[in-house]
Amino acid sequence: MQTSRKKNVAIAGIGCLLAVAAVFGYLEIFTKGIDRLPDRPCDGAVDRETAARALPSARSAEERGRLNSSDGNFFFGCYVRTSGGSVISGEVQSRDSAPGEWRDYYAEQGYVVDPVEVSSGDIRAVVHPDRAYVYVPCTPPGKKRGEAREAYALTVDARTIGETRVHGDELRQALADFAYQLARHTYKAVDCQESRTFPKELPRLPAA
Repeated sequence: MQTSRKKNVAIAGIGCLLAVAAVFGYLEIFTKGIDRLPDRPCDGAVDRETAARALPSARSAEERGRLNSSDGNFFFGCYVRTSGGSVISGEVQSRDSAPGEWRDYYAEQGYVVDPVEVSSGDIRAVVHPDRAYVYVPCTPPGKKRGEAREAYALTVDARTIGETRVHGDELRQALADFAYQLARHTYKAVDCQESRTFPKELPRLPAA
């Protein structure tokens, strides 16, 4: 009787271990796709953790970043996409636009009357519930400031598509961080003429 009881306990213990192993195996195989991306996806442009804050768990994920530059004009695109169809992506491009006109245009985009805005010096960000825009003055190589109709700048348009891990203020913050990281990376990659020290991050967004 005692031997039988010990045997049952041993079997139950083995069953528990197998169940725990199965759970961890599931988590590793089916939810850790983003964790297997490089620490800095898109050719080093963004932090993986920033994308992970915005995107839900998935079995697998992929990323890509590509820079095109010609005759003083440039375009950098980046995306992180999960097997579940969720995406965080952004595009950076050269633009001839004054900061005020840029702000007025992008503040009117989206589904809210008053977007959340932050700035650090002359770096500006306008953030909607699922989209973020960043503006940084930037004179590309081969251009002269006086040649601009308004002002040479680098602008970022970032967004999420599909399901997200977080919503509201948390998603806005993740998008703002993602867009800012793209701006900082591209500014250095295209060698904008202005000498600039970028802060590690923009000021945290106020609650919407």
